[in-house]
Amino acid sequence: MARFQQKKNTKRKKRQNLTIREQTQCRFCRADKSYVDYKDLDTLQKLLTNRGKIFSRKRSGNCAGCQRKVKTAIKRARFMSLLPYTN
Repeated sequence: MARFQQKKNTKRKKRQNLTIREQTQCRFCRADKSYVDYKDLDTLQKLLTNRGKIFSRKRSGNCAGCQRKVKTAIKRARFMSLLPYTN
């Protein structure tokens, strides 16, 4: 019986993150823009890495809809040779 000691019934409580985070809007929603212009190279350069890759939503802080608009704007600017495909 000594080998088969019963374990105490200890339930571990999961920690809950109770921090309330304020909803922040992306840069395009704050500026109330409905269209991301492919000719606005300064804004689009901020959303690219130095290698020419598009930053993720998490990294850029864009919402899903604006990230899709940014993606198409960057692809249009690349096609028009305003932005390079790679550096």
